[in-house]
Amino acid sequence: MALVGFGHIYAQEYAFKVLVSKGKNEMKSGSGWQPLKVGASLKPADELKLSENAYVGLVHVTGKPFEVKKPAGTYKVIDFANQVKPGPSVLNKYTDFVLSSATSPKNTLAATGAVTRGDEFIALYLPVNHNEVFGNKIIISWDDEKKLKPYTVTFTTLFGDELLKKETSDSWMEVDLADPTFGPENNIIVNVVSKTNKNHKSENFTLKKAPKATRDKIKGPYAELAATEPTAINKLFIAALFEENNLLIDAGTAFQEAAKLEPAYQQSYTDFLVRNNIKKLVKK
Repeated sequence: MALVGFGHIYAQEYAFKVLVSKGKNEMKSGSGWQPLKVGASLKPADELKLSENAYVGLVHVTGKPFEVKKPAGTYKVIDFANQVKPGPSVLNKYTDFVLSSATSPKNTLAATGAVTRGDEFIALYLPVNHNEVFGNKIIISWDDEKKLKPYTVTFTTLFGDELLKKETSDSWMEVDLADPTFGPENNIIVNVVSKTNKNHKSENFTLKKAPKATRDKIKGPYAELAATEPTAINKLFIAALFEENNLLIDAGTAFQEAAKLEPAYQQSYTDFLVRNNIKKLVKK
């Protein structure tokens, strides 16, 4: 993946890079207005014209994320630049990663679950080859194309002993692995089945708590990022930390948390699933 070079290349020629834009927003650089596009550079002298209910996620030249949620109207970029607050230096480490993920070429094909064993299978949006989990709270999602809700989500030990069973009409579930229900288990199997059609089910997936060496490696930078304001754009930087360290379940959780805070980031979550082969692109 080609990285979008940052501060050392562009120096002070611009104030922000555009990470995401929701709404019919425009930018004025010079004399004319043009649509605001992801990856665009905003110079201090530029202006932004926001539509109704707009959201714009920006990354400052210093690497700090910045959200624009303002009423419809015209705004000066320099005013936003003056509002950027200092942030942990660890943010800078993941700026290129976040920007390159946002600006990489998008395939116009539809994304579908990676499981291809038949229509009766529910595809869990979990990475088959990277099942380690760092955090206690994770979000498990699955393919809901058949819409055979509600679903029963069961957690068991490796020996098949039931730890927890929950029902949901959503196509996702948040679970706290620190819940006493799970006890000292380091390997937990999760399975999803439709209550209306028992043959419509997922394969078993084993969640494995990350070993101490892995936890020690990222607990420092994670603590810095977790201490930032819990905004949607900051969640993207947490996701980048996890993705770069192959903790894809935690990364997916952070992407979903970002999308719940700001739906404009739902595409970021889909892109994450595709580039990690959790979802596949197909013609529909």
